[in-house]
Amino acid sequence: MIPQNLLTPAKKVEAILKKKKVRLTQGGEPTLVPIIPEGAEWSITAVGPTKLRYAYEFADEMVRTVSPGSVVFYSPGKSYPGEANPRWVLNILTLKSQKPLLHLAFSDEPVTQADYKRFREQLLIQLKLKTSWIKGLPAESHVWILPLDHDTKFVSADWKKKSMTLIPLDAPAGLRLPLNEIPADLSRRALTVELNAHALAIFFPPLLQEPFLELLKIIQDVLTLIKISNVRFQGYVPSDDAEIWSKLGVASDPGVLEINIPPCEKWTEYANWMTHIEVCGNATGLRAVKVVGDAEIGTGGGNHICFGGPSLEENAFFTHPGWITSILRFWQHHPSLSYLFTGAYVGASSQAPRTDESARSLYDLEMAYQYLESLKHGDHRQIINETLRHLHIDGSGNTHRSEVSFDKFWNVSFSGGAHGILEFRAIETLPNTQWTSAVALLWRALAAALLAKPFRHPLKDISTQLQDRFFLPSFLWDDLTEVLGFLASQGIHLPLETFRAIWEWRFPVLLETQLGSTNITIRKALESWPLLCEQPLEGGNTSRFVDTSIERLEITTTTAIGIQVQGRKLSLETFPSNLYGAGLRFRKTALYPSLHPGIPPQLPLEVILTKGGKKLTYQLQFGQSKFVGPFPKIISKSGPDCRRAAPNNLTYDLRLP
Repeated sequence: MIPQNLLTPAKKVEAILKKKKVRLTQGGEPTLVPIIPEGAEWSITAVGPTKLRYAYEFADEMVRTVSPGSVVFYSPGKSYPGEANPRWVLNILTLKSQKPLLHLAFSDEPVTQADYKRFREQLLIQLKLKTSWIKGLPAESHVWILPLDHDTKFVSADWKKKSMTLIPLDAPAGLRLPLNEIPADLSRRALTVELNAHALAIFFPPLLQEPFLELLKIIQDVLTLIKISNVRFQGYVPSDDAEIWSKLGVASDPGVLEINIPPCEKWTEYANWMTHIEVCGNATGLRAVKVVGDAEIGTGGGNHICFGGPSLEENAFFTHPGWITSILRFWQHHPSLSYLFTGAYVGASSQAPRTDESARSLYDLEMAYQYLESLKHGDHRQIINETLRHLHIDGSGNTHRSEVSFDKFWNVSFSGGAHGILEFRAIETLPNTQWTSAVALLWRALAAALLAKPFRHPLKDISTQLQDRFFLPSFLWDDLTEVLGFLASQGIHLPLETFRAIWEWRFPVLLETQLGSTNITIRKALESWPLLCEQPLEGGNTSRFVDTSIERLEITTTTAIGIQVQGRKLSLETFPSNLYGAGLRFRKTALYPSLHPGIPPQLPLEVILTKGGKKLTYQLQFGQSKFVGPFPKIISKSGPDCRRAAPNNLTYDLRLP
């Protein structure tokens, strides 16, 4: 059930959009991992031995409890350099009319060879085809191939073959056909069937939506006639030209399962999807967090938010370029939107760098935004894309890896690039539905408020502060309260306590203690881990590593006290909320490769707190997630004062001598 403290502001947001006559769709990509994520497929690789099983269990649970009558299709995904097999996605198709797409009662009852043969015979009869199946080799694969296309009716090209040797890949039979052997003047589309572990897999060729549905019905009738219920559907899912179904995808992605929800016209739809995903995930051993030691972190796979329109004709971004720049300007002014809700990787080498972290000139950004704001009424999708796509990129020029990505806005040069979508990538999957939905509502509320009240402030040169003060939790919270205050001024009151809870989880306390009347808190802060140079790998490939050897902490106190770290004095500055504080960078590990290999790890990290003659000593040991103590004995010898990389920085770097 959606909490009232989110439902009330959500209604206000929808009222603003309705008043402006804008239909704004919102999509998401939450990610899940098993309770015990073992193996490379749950850390760095996209596919692996258990991932597809988890995906099917999740998809089947969604069909059983959320969308009865839906059909699950295993479809080929993207191929990436260095990956032996293409990625895959399980597409769950559900009719918007709520009518069942399938009437089959699935079961694990084995399919016999006799049933398998009858199915092939009856399918030819129902398709009204006078042709023969082609045997897939090797024979023990139990694969049969039927050349199949549609041209006002189903037709079958004569490939003049009785058998075909399948390409040896770890993939469905429909993706292993040696189609290069078929003459170019013949249709190379084919339906394949495969009997695997007594289950029937049926692979659909590429078809338009109408013949796709016709084929699905014919196959369903044959399965019902033969009484086969242990079946999996595979193949190509057509685009929804008739706009009759919704599609939820369960996709293989490095380290996670990525759930692609259908575009939602209202935030309440989005929140309901998040609830369904959480419930079905819990039922199948999947969740939205990882546990490392005794610390809980996000999945590492992200939870991007996508804004668009219900159709290209009704996409308001095309005719409101000033709305887009208003959003971009506001995000640039508020680093909390870039850093507070994202994952462990931040900064220029992350998957979602800000424009002012990607070596892009604010001068060029300002010029681009001002130009778009000067455009008169009309459809400006092409010029919006061409103006922004070269600026919203990462340091290597990748248009996808950007905090606000225009990769899917109007890039007609590649498939899937022209959907009018703004993708916000600096968002991590959070451990519970209410938090995830609250962040999505914050994004939608800002979009609505910035449509009603455009933000035209010049871009701020905050690059020197980005990776200093805005990597510290106190300043991020202070910035977020300003963001929430802006929304409150527009009549949208989001619950402060919900976002404070997210902030507390995002920046866990490593030490909370008292020295007299002074409260001292040390929290985990953010750190930008640099991308290193290419490293040769076995097989002639290369890879680029990220140096994760550096950590950052934030120390805050309610009154000024004396602090030493490793025997070196650390001075406190004025912080938000009437606090005193400082940031501290130190070297935690020395894994190869990493920057500054001559500097050893600086653990155990010893912090000495002094006030009025009283002294407390705490230590952070390797492998611990919290400071322990107090200890009476002081280990560190006195040394020079802690240094900062620049005089005005709030963060000290213990690596500096």
